[in-house]
Amino acid sequence: MTEPLPDLLIAPLVRAALAEDLGRAGDVTSLACVPADARLSAVFATRKPGVVSGLACARLALLELDPAADFRGVAEDGARVGAGERLAWVEANARALLGAERVALNLMGRLSGVATLTRAYVDALEGSGVAIVDTRKTTPGLRALEKYAVRCGGGMNHRFGLDDAILIKDNHIAACGSVGEAVRRAKAAAGHLMKVEVEIDDLVQLEEALAYGPDVVMLDNFSLADLAEAVRRTAGRARLEASGGVTLETVRAIADTGVDVISVGALTHSASVLDIGLDAI
Repeated sequence: MTEPLPDLLIAPLVRAALAEDLGRAGDVTSLACVPADARLSAVFATRKPGVVSGLACARLALLELDPAADFRGVAEDGARVGAGERLAWVEANARALLGAERVALNLMGRLSGVATLTRAYVDALEGSGVAIVDTRKTTPGLRALEKYAVRCGGGMNHRFGLDDAILIKDNHIAACGSVGEAVRRAKAAAGHLMKVEVEIDDLVQLEEALAYGPDVVMLDNFSLADLAEAVRRTAGRARLEASGGVTLETVRAIADTGVDVISVGALTHSASVLDIGLDAI
């Protein structure tokens, strides 16, 4: 299974979500209706099949409101589950459980949705040797969690931010004057551990870019024929990443052109939430 994120990283995000939901007065419904010392047992369960991610978010949301709560995971992040499967059993102060419920479900449903969509793309490429990677098109504040969910689904992470790799895009090229000049400057500035990737729009730019030795070339919205030709011309001099408009229907054909990596923004910006519920028992 995927190496879990440390609680130290997740906890502040969960606290912010709880603060947003509880507002200034707390859960006024539970405060009005539920005795302060009432206990409640419940299970988190799927309504639809998918891939699990974000169990720690649910656990930390509950423990934030009831540090003595009992949270027992039944499934693990990265596991495929069917409709109706139990993911975790909880027993806690009733007010705390009800107060944490929506935050737990929102985060777990969102992350499980990302993991589920990612797994569909990964399955479509089974045996191809081509990697599926995400992008920076993530929900502000949730990037670490959403990229973790991609890993739970079997995908790999592209750069996390602007500071961990050089990626020259079309507007950088416009500011520099040409593809070649942009790559030349990047290579001159990069330390020995810093990768340089350049995004290009056509085969003419490919030849110009390769002359300056980028580590990776992103082929943006290339046709299948041009992807295959780019693979032929590059001949292993750089890793090739296909990007732009990739769907589940087209991803296998893209992989079959011989590219090394396919990046899919939809993994994080268009994934449907996996329907998960909390049922009292």
